[in-house]
Amino acid sequence: MVLLHRGLLFAVYFFGMAIATVASADVTLPNIFGDHMVIQQQQKTAVWGWAEAGEDVAVSFGDASVMAKASADGKWSTEIDPPAAGGPYTLSVKGKNEVVFKDVLVGEVWLCSGQSNMEWTVKISNKPEEEIAAGNHPRIRHIKIPHIPADAPQENVATNGWEICSSDTVGEFTAAGYYFGRHLMQELDVPIGLIGSNWGGTRIEPWTPPAGFETVEVAGVSGNLDQFPEKNDAGQINHQSALALYNGMISPLVPYTIRGAIWYQGESNRDDGYTYETKMRALIAGWRALWKKEALPFYFVQLAPYRYGGDEELLAQIWEAQSKTLAVPHTGMAVTVDISNITDIHPRNKQDVGKRLALWALAKTYGQDALVYSGPLYESMQVEGDKIRIHLNHIGSGLKSRDGKPLSWFTIAGSDKQFVDATAEIDGNTVLVAADTVKEPVAVRFGWHQEAEPNLSNQEGLPASPFRTDSW
Repeated sequence: MVLLHRGLLFAVYFFGMAIATVASADVTLPNIFGDHMVIQQQQKTAVWGWAEAGEDVAVSFGDASVMAKASADGKWSTEIDPPAAGGPYTLSVKGKNEVVFKDVLVGEVWLCSGQSNMEWTVKISNKPEEEIAAGNHPRIRHIKIPHIPADAPQENVATNGWEICSSDTVGEFTAAGYYFGRHLMQELDVPIGLIGSNWGGTRIEPWTPPAGFETVEVAGVSGNLDQFPEKNDAGQINHQSALALYNGMISPLVPYTIRGAIWYQGESNRDDGYTYETKMRALIAGWRALWKKEALPFYFVQLAPYRYGGDEELLAQIWEAQSKTLAVPHTGMAVTVDISNITDIHPRNKQDVGKRLALWALAKTYGQDALVYSGPLYESMQVEGDKIRIHLNHIGSGLKSRDGKPLSWFTIAGSDKQFVDATAEIDGNTVLVAADTVKEPVAVRFGWHQEAEPNLSNQEGLPASPFRTDSW
């Protein structure tokens, strides 16, 4: 049934493309444009589409007007200055015919991508009835990109269009994206556009464009994309095929002007361990190349603890890979060790996930420098006799145990590399770690287990990320 449904989507999509080709004399635009859309403020707005070869195309938006001319292949593109944040405005594109988009808002536009924890909707997250009833926010708009993999970069994708956030629609929105956007709207007082291009169960590689792979050496990936199946058993493009989701679900969105991207993915790459960092770097570099913005903000969610079974440290390795990705400029990480459910890979508290992503954006993208936007992150250590002192950054107004109990999930080891449970106590802005059986400690690990839900946080309630001081 799933294969039949996907095949039908392909048929409808390519039939629509054929109609567009036959009617090429008409000015048309890709389906990312539509009534109720949100246009990025304070940046040139990319507008593009198709028309008859050589046709003059006039674009007007607010008080601004520009001209474009269709090339020999019928493609045209231009940029126009958007009006001030707010609206509604009308965007008009006119050649031999005229296309008019109504109820267009100007504000902040974010791409919301990843696998199931980003696709997870409001109606199946925490407090669904309460959130849906309170979901009338007409300045928030959402567009869902359908699950359509492709074997070559696409210029368009079928969608159901932009939806106005209301109690009738919000239940189907990406929950993490919605709560991220709602917090931004409340803090910035501007409209928010959310582009939901996400698919449960997907790996990171199919989302990554060639330009991303070219920037890094990814073990088993760079220069060897043939490892990924090109088609499934029914002869169709597989959602895990190399480039398939970039081709079908990201390429059609470019160069629609966005402020940045939020990303929640990694469960399907859990076995990658430390190499996941390199793959994240490839994705970030690839998307920045697509949008031609070296500083495109990219904020992501560190995976939540979960009882996967098997190697209990594999998830911790992914956590470290994600933490190391923070070395890439203009990135940020929402930590979730305190809002997890170790028996459910889809924790229902997406409110805090969205808010924590928004805190990074507010601080790093929107200039709210005084904001405490991250929980404690490991900085350095020093041995003091039979103890190790841990120095952290992002301590906010101080460290605390979020549940008032002794600090949990600390282990310590000597030169024998055998980690044992340790006691840890807050000492000013640092943490002292020790164990009676380890007289000459050399390394500490914190939360280094797939089920770890440690209680160290800052006074602002943001949890510390798992870490290790060794490189064993």
